[in-house]
Amino acid sequence: MNTELSQMAAQQRVHELIAQHAPLETTLDAIADWLAILLPDATVAFMRYDARRCTLSLLPNRRFSPAFIERLQEVTVSPGVASFGSAAFERRPVVSEDIARDPRWEAFRDAALAEGFRACWSNPVMTADGQLLGTFGTYYRTPRKPTPASERLLRQAAALIALALVRDRQEHRLHLLERGVEASPIGMVMAEAVNPDYPIVYANRAFCALSGYALEEVLGRNCRFLQGPDTDRDQVVRIRAAVADRREVEATLLNYRKDGTPFWNRLNISPVFDAAGRCSHFIGFQQDITEQRQQAERLRYQVSHDLLTGLPNRGTFDDRLAEAFAAAKARGRRLAVLHLDLDGFKSINDGLGPHIGNRMLVAVARRLETLIDPEHTLARLVSDEFAVLLPSIDDCPDATALAERLLKGLAAPLEVEGQPLHISSSIGIACSGDDTDHPHEVLQRADLALEEAKRQGRNTWQWYRGRQVEQTLGDVLLRNDLHTALSDGQFELLYQPMVEALSGRIGGVEALVRWRHPQRGLVSPEAFIPLAEHSGQIIPLGRWVLRQACREMAELHARGGRAVPVAVNISSLQFRRDGFLDEVLGILAETGLPPALLELEVTESVLLDGAELAIELIDTLRGYGVSVALDDFGTGFSSLSYLRDLPIDKVKLDRSFICDTLHSPRSAAIVQGIITMAHHMELRVVAEGIETVEQQRELARRGADLLQGYLFSRPLPLADLAALPERLPAAPSSPSGSDP
Repeated sequence: MNTELSQMAAQQRVHELIAQHAPLETTLDAIADWLAILLPDATVAFMRYDARRCTLSLLPNRRFSPAFIERLQEVTVSPGVASFGSAAFERRPVVSEDIARDPRWEAFRDAALAEGFRACWSNPVMTADGQLLGTFGTYYRTPRKPTPASERLLRQAAALIALALVRDRQEHRLHLLERGVEASPIGMVMAEAVNPDYPIVYANRAFCALSGYALEEVLGRNCRFLQGPDTDRDQVVRIRAAVADRREVEATLLNYRKDGTPFWNRLNISPVFDAAGRCSHFIGFQQDITEQRQQAERLRYQVSHDLLTGLPNRGTFDDRLAEAFAAAKARGRRLAVLHLDLDGFKSINDGLGPHIGNRMLVAVARRLETLIDPEHTLARLVSDEFAVLLPSIDDCPDATALAERLLKGLAAPLEVEGQPLHISSSIGIACSGDDTDHPHEVLQRADLALEEAKRQGRNTWQWYRGRQVEQTLGDVLLRNDLHTALSDGQFELLYQPMVEALSGRIGGVEALVRWRHPQRGLVSPEAFIPLAEHSGQIIPLGRWVLRQACREMAELHARGGRAVPVAVNISSLQFRRDGFLDEVLGILAETGLPPALLELEVTESVLLDGAELAIELIDTLRGYGVSVALDDFGTGFSSLSYLRDLPIDKVKLDRSFICDTLHSPRSAAIVQGIITMAHHMELRVVAEGIETVEQQRELARRGADLLQGYLFSRPLPLADLAALPERLPAAPSSPSGSDP
């Protein structure tokens, strides 16, 4: 009777430990104690199964020696591996009545016999769905086989062990999940779904840090305490509807911390259902995305605004113009655009430096903002150009009155870093009307009117005058196309040879840019080069020409072509730009063209804003092996004095002298004087525009070193240039002259 009571008490203790989620070792020891009462001669062993390695390992306990425990670690599950390995493999009880004679114990017999064991009964420990957890075995010190009663007892023990192992695994996973939730940087809360107020029953540390509330201040409350005056009510209504329908919902809300500071909260709420399919809880994931929202706002601002002045940029102005144009057309009204360009800004920017120039632009923007009405849009288009959109006007005087107000407002000096600076503006005005089908036409017409205001003497306004400026309109449209020509690959290079005057041998080539417009066809350089210089596009265009010429000539030489210098025209804007020297050296290094094979052609306009700096730069270029030629020589105002100081290698006679040399003694005398003077200064002379054999003979007789013109070759693509012979005989006379 005492044994039966002890057995019942031991079994009750096992169930209590399992229910209380006691540590696995404690529970297994209790099961072993219970079995010791029922099977006093048995030594109980538990082995855990590792599904990844497909092995069994004996759980350490006081009943086995350390050597035996170590021997039964990571034993492969397979048939014929002792009784425990076979039971795990076959998923059924396996009995070894005598270990000394059982062949399945061959690998572990010595260890078992050294431990004093002669029999082993092993049972698989499995979950209800057949998942293997391990094995449970009883060892005996004498050979024996189980009785039906002991077999039932062993199955009962295996079931208890399975329950303990499952509970242990669940407990481990639960603790792991809880640690993960607590360590998560995302705020997490759980609220009761059965309570109509959805009180919070759990919140992790991240949520408390996010909201600024302590855990005890959160539990039992509805999440609405995070909302504030600017929380989006429509989003709140949407969330409540999803919660009422027990479905998942995502939203972004402006919430508030305990100290009142707002933060943007990306919220995800999901229902949690119990085994019966009822929604018992809601779990919410909350993430602070304030920084991302602010970054997105900054990016949107940078895309839509001019970063220097803070005004809307060209893209935003175009968008608002399109919206206002559609609205005005729908209401039968008109809109107006004023296009402003600052008079004399370049002198301020160049004379006082870009730093002061930028401050001046900011000061102008602030002054203009005070002069326009709230419904107007003021934008900075580019450089020192601004525009004002009047989205709805009653009559044209509305626009002219604003133009007068702007001119008068800019007449007062602007204070920039403590010094008063004066600036004025030219303004072009255009209105929408029956003859304007697209919004961009209004801005184009204002641009045309601006050009007319400049021609009228500046510091004035001018209305668009219709068909009187059709040619100017063509120029404006062409200038707009220049912005996309480079990115669309519409430019190409041709090369015109320069031949030695006496031998006819090719002594160099000049790179000439051509624009193949998709609608207009081939556009003359005389048409687009001035537009590029006026719009500032000459800088990227000149950079492209220099890089392309160096790349193509380097490729030609790499294929075994003739190694002659290539001359590239450099505009004064490009030459005077900061970083030009580094740009040239970088392109040479990038393309692999030897510096000795590059010649830069400049005009004396590069000297107008500082001869000393230009001379220093040319000297530096020559030091790297790049030669410099003075183009269009003889057409400037100070050619002789500059020629004395410039460290150049070559001068190019302007073609205007060549055509008159045979018939005008004065032109012939000038040409001869230039050639003689250049030779005394050890400079070579190139004569451009050679069209006839007579001109060739005359310039050769007068001592020109190189000749260039249609008489020898038109400008050619690189492939045709490579096919030319080493010497070029005079070609038939061409009436077209020499290309610019």
